[in-house]
Amino acid sequence: MNYGLLLKHADFLLTGARLTVLMTVGAILLGLVLGTALGLARLSQHRPLRWIAGVYLQIFRGTPMLLQICFLYFAIPQIAGPRIWSNPFIPDAALAGIIALGMNSGAYIAEIIRAGIQGVDKGQSEAAWALGLSRHQTTRLVVLPQAFRLTVPPLCNEFIVLLKDTSLASAIGAKELIYQSQVMGARYYEYFVFMAGAGVVYFCLTFLLSRVAGYIERRLAVSD
Repeated sequence: MNYGLLLKHADFLLTGARLTVLMTVGAILLGLVLGTALGLARLSQHRPLRWIAGVYLQIFRGTPMLLQICFLYFAIPQIAGPRIWSNPFIPDAALAGIIALGMNSGAYIAEIIRAGIQGVDKGQSEAAWALGLSRHQTTRLVVLPQAFRLTVPPLCNEFIVLLKDTSLASAIGAKELIYQSQVMGARYYEYFVFMAGAGVVYFCLTFLLSRVAGYIERRLAVSD
């Protein structure tokens, strides 16, 4: 096994790692927006909103993420047109992967947000109403900031899982870390070397993310 190939083609793997990070950040942002909206919808007093959110969660939590990625990339263009993923900024497969990962993550983040909101003492809402705040103001200014503290640990775990799940986008040709290591492995018939290199990069990324998460948790604990 020629480990020198890793140094020779480090830029090739790092290009894949950069796309992996980009996909992770994009999916996290989309997942947070969707998850917050769905989590609030799950607690809404309006039955249609609760029903829509419940159906969304059942679909995206009840089907494999790989199926969702492939369906979005291969099936949706047959309905919306073949150029739906074309854009000048992000490769087509990477964009489809970001959206699929974000939509899937949103279903799990929704439950995290819902649990966080329900974990806030109801007396906080009652006190806000007594001060004249509306229900929406109470949710935005009182409940959500406190719920955020409760959701930080599970959200950080979800982000770490999401980082690793970007590897599934290699199935649709997204040139992320796994895809790049497969290409180089096939070129030199050194799959072990390049897959091991990809594993080291994933470990470094998840370790860094877990350290950041630990720092945030400690800061929140001190501020309490």
